[in-house]
Amino acid sequence: MASGSVASSVLVGLASSRAWQEQLYRDVHEHPELSHQEQRTASLVARRLRGAGFDVHEGVGGTGVVGMLRNGAGPTVLLRADMDALPVRESTGLPYASEVTAIDAEGERVPVMHACGHDVHVACLAGAAHLLAEGRKHWGGTLVALFQPAEEVGDGARGMVEGGLASLIPAPVAVVLGQHVLPLPAGRVGTRPGPALSAADSMRITVYGQGAHGSMPQAAVDPVVLAAMIVVRLQTVVSREVAPGDTAVLTVGSIQAGTKSNVIPDQAVLQLNVRTYTEGTRTIVLEAIRRIVRAECQASSCPREPDFELFDRFPVTDNDCAATGRVESAFTEFFGDRAQRVGPESASEDFSDIPTALGASYTYWFIGGIDADRYEQAARADRVAQDIPVNHSAAFAPVLQPTLDTGTEALVVAALAWLAP
Repeated sequence: MASGSVASSVLVGLASSRAWQEQLYRDVHEHPELSHQEQRTASLVARRLRGAGFDVHEGVGGTGVVGMLRNGAGPTVLLRADMDALPVRESTGLPYASEVTAIDAEGERVPVMHACGHDVHVACLAGAAHLLAEGRKHWGGTLVALFQPAEEVGDGARGMVEGGLASLIPAPVAVVLGQHVLPLPAGRVGTRPGPALSAADSMRITVYGQGAHGSMPQAAVDPVVLAAMIVVRLQTVVSREVAPGDTAVLTVGSIQAGTKSNVIPDQAVLQLNVRTYTEGTRTIVLEAIRRIVRAECQASSCPREPDFELFDRFPVTDNDCAATGRVESAFTEFFGDRAQRVGPESASEDFSDIPTALGASYTYWFIGGIDADRYEQAARADRVAQDIPVNHSAAFAPVLQPTLDTGTEALVVAALAWLAP
């Protein structure tokens, strides 16, 4: 039987599961949890998986959940969703909008919101796992449903790996599959072989000057001026050191220095973020940053060398071409012209840390979450960037349907590209 026919048979149950999926989505959206704090969400999905007949392991890598459904001979296929939310105050106006606050890693109380769509991912994977369990007579193999914590801080996938993930899953794993909702028209699915999401590196740089009274600048080495010169000079890295055919983004997101208008401080702290698609470009950009900062410090006669700290590092998501082609064919058969190829996104994910650790191929695709009429209206006016809220915005709110149906269907169809007889 063709995998498309099998998928249609399995997805017959979607109409009956839709109500509880939508309720699960609203519940998770209304009760978001920060990275490494996803206890409630983990409990919800673990209960769902057990109810569907999965063998469930909780607390993997902290709050991660791994459900396994063994269904005779066949390959092992892993489906992954992330669970964590962001420190954002919601402004969507939804009736189930979050009013949650929580203590963050720095000990501060912050608002919390599912501003990136991980609530969509949770509901879709819970639904796909349920439907595949209900339709197990149509396929064979082992299905793994993995709910990952702490994607937003870049260490949740590694935490699950270090927490013994490989020992829980039958080897070898044929493929690892994942998806992300984006500000694209709802109902669409987008695939891409090769680099689909960028690598990301955040860097904290501390430069050291010599403090003095604001009226006596001759007695100071001013780190504020130094920081300003560094920011200006860093603008040449992408334009003058990265080849025109390559892609890189370098953003200085924060400068902190001083406490009072007439006090020259003795240090400044810059935080920047780099996005690249190849290890070669990544190395060029990071080395250029260090070289420029050291040179500007030397030009300013700084009393000591700058400090560099890399954090929140994400690998490039480089989709396996064969696995992507297999999913692409299945999507085209099932979704028709709603399935399209898309360009690379400059956002980042730690998803690929899981298949890399398991020695498995992987592919990661995108689903739309914006009302199609609204998106089309904005596109006609050439105002998509202005009128369509993007991920991490306080106004980001994927429409419930057809977003959830599409994400659920995509996971089922992709899994069956391997599991169907």
